[in-house]
Amino acid sequence: MKKQVAKLTSNIINPFLTGAVLILLISLSAAGSALEAIKWSLILIALNILPIFLFVVWLVRHNRLDGIFANVRKQRVRIYGMEIILVGVSCIILLCLEAPLILLASCVVSFSISVIFMCINLRWKISIHTAFIAAAVTILFILYGPRAMAFIVLVPLVGWGRVELEYHSLAQVAAGAILHHQF
Repeated sequence: MKKQVAKLTSNIINPFLTGAVLILLISLSAAGSALEAIKWSLILIALNILPIFLFVVWLVRHNRLDGIFANVRKQRVRIYGMEIILVGVSCIILLCLEAPLILLASCVVSFSISVIFMCINLRWKISIHTAFIAAAVTILFILYGPRAMAFIVLVPLVGWGRVELEYHSLAQVAAGAILHHQF
């Protein structure tokens, strides 16, 4: 039963979905209207989330990746490399489109974090699931204040799930949460 709950948690609160929610939340706070927020969200999801997801699915289908959430550290290098390229291009596009400053700043932070995580990944595996949910909770707190603290329970829940499934150690989960939270 614990493994099923852990797997369900990891599958629902995953980096792709969490990343899309983060993009939407930041866009909603930055845009002058709901329509503008949707526009920025669709642009960023189309530039970052969707291509990485499709790339991962392609790698899995061609037996170059063990699963959607790459658990073998060495298999993650291609994903990080593509992410760095896509986020870099996104930063340039946002700059050219005169996107709201918070979106551009978020993109620059994402680029920096992707480079740092890729460098860490060359030697050690860090939990991206935990990093994304820690970032989401931090952004919720910044945007919505103390009432968003209820979501803090998701960080240890996701961390527990990753450890329970034996995809990460406690140190890898903690490092993901702490390192992403620092940005």
